[in-house]
Amino acid sequence: MTKIDKQDIQREYASMQPVAGVRLGSAAAGIRYKGRDDIVLFELCDTAQTAAMFTTNVFCAAPVVIAKNNLANASPRYLLVNAGNANAGTGQQGMDDANACCHAIAELAECEAEQVLPFSTGVIGQYLPVGKIVKALPAALDNLREDNWLSAARTIMTTDTAPKGVTRKAVIDGHEITVTGIAKGAGMICPNMATLLSYVATDAALPAALLQATLAQAVNKTFNRITVDGDTSTNDACVLMATGKSSLPLIDGIGNPNYNRMLNLVTEVFEFLAKAIIRDAEGATKLVNVTVTQGASENECKQVAYTIAHSPLVKTALFASDPNWGRILAAVGRAGVSKLDIRKVKIELNGVCIVSNGGVDATYTEALGQQAMQPADIEINVALGRGSATANVWTCDFSYDYVKINAEYRT
Repeated sequence: MTKIDKQDIQREYASMQPVAGVRLGSAAAGIRYKGRDDIVLFELCDTAQTAAMFTTNVFCAAPVVIAKNNLANASPRYLLVNAGNANAGTGQQGMDDANACCHAIAELAECEAEQVLPFSTGVIGQYLPVGKIVKALPAALDNLREDNWLSAARTIMTTDTAPKGVTRKAVIDGHEITVTGIAKGAGMICPNMATLLSYVATDAALPAALLQATLAQAVNKTFNRITVDGDTSTNDACVLMATGKSSLPLIDGIGNPNYNRMLNLVTEVFEFLAKAIIRDAEGATKLVNVTVTQGASENECKQVAYTIAHSPLVKTALFASDPNWGRILAAVGRAGVSKLDIRKVKIELNGVCIVSNGGVDATYTEALGQQAMQPADIEINVALGRGSATANVWTCDFSYDYVKINAEYRT
């Protein structure tokens, strides 16, 4: 597992680079927070293509519904993100409020309302203060700059303790391309979709269908492999924008020799952001990679990995650095794998074999277990002994602070 600590997050965030064709502006609307910006406006050039994935929660927020509809009917020119209010569980008024914000931007920016995608994050069940947002929009428009990614990353935070952003560059056939992305998320993190807000842009040129396919592949390898608490939000959204402002010729299909290099670069950005979310999870002290191998199928491996990653007993043991390996064994056993031969299952904790042949491994000692649990980065490896499939999930521990943060979230 590539190690990412909070210093890495801060360093990468501070060194983010602009993407030609994308401008960002932040402003303070006073939605919930005092003394900080809480709305971000993205402006996209007229050559930009946009792809997005959204939450699968049936009680999806009003802005999710509006963004989906607008994306299906027009080429986006603006993205509006507000923090502090989710505009979820708000019925028809929530829809009207999200639409009102889109129309306000359209009037100010002289575009169609369908060319605006709204996004919200914050408390569920409260009506959006449209008047405050509309009043702040001129300031956000006046603040539009290509180098405002840092401000935008800070602005979309809710329970995050640190902004999350990263840039990756590559030279392909003599042409430099840039991929920059930001994300927010610390709790209510579980697929599907990513249970977060994330905005990633590149100056490469890709047609819309290929951009959507690229987004899906990157998300399925990263944001859809993270979990903090097993709760899928009402507001999840991930957006990938391609402005076409690089001198690299159009990447027109997966058969294009440059496509895999582009996909790998985008996926690298998504992976960093996904791990940064887990590292900054509410109250988390450890980043945990659960890898399941030798499965009969990838879905089977994911089923086992998520059962371990969602177990409160496993997660609290991780926080205490307690090698209570019985909790991991029990999670594997209740994961629902059909006809699992426990004699073939092998479980390792940071390289220390804890289970084999149906019980505790003959070489295991409590001292080795204690040593394995001390680092801030933990690897849990499970070999099922029944095939060649593999899957991994990134998660974290549960601390006292997780309960405190979520118990006091609305106060």
